[in-house]
Amino acid sequence: MTTPASIEQKALFYRGRPVGVSLRNGQGVSGILCSVQGGQIYLIQYLYATQFATFHYGYNEIADNLPYPSC
Repeated sequence: MTTPASIEQKALFYRGRPVGVSLRNGQGVSGILCSVQGGQIYLIQYLYATQFATFHYGYNEIADNLPYPSC
C-alpha cells in the first residue's frame, strides 16, 4: 500500500500535470493536479459543458496517484 509520504512525494512531482487518482473507496478520479498542501491534493476536474471545479482529497483517502501516459 502506498504511504502518505510517497503520495505526497509523487503528487509534488506530478504538480501541473494530468493525473489519475485511485481512491481507497474503490473510485477513481482524474484531472490536473494543481496543488499539494496541508495533507491534501487539489485537482481541477471537468464537470460538463464548459465547467471545471477544483476538488481536494486527503492523503488518507488516496490509494495511489499516477500521471497520464503519453499518446
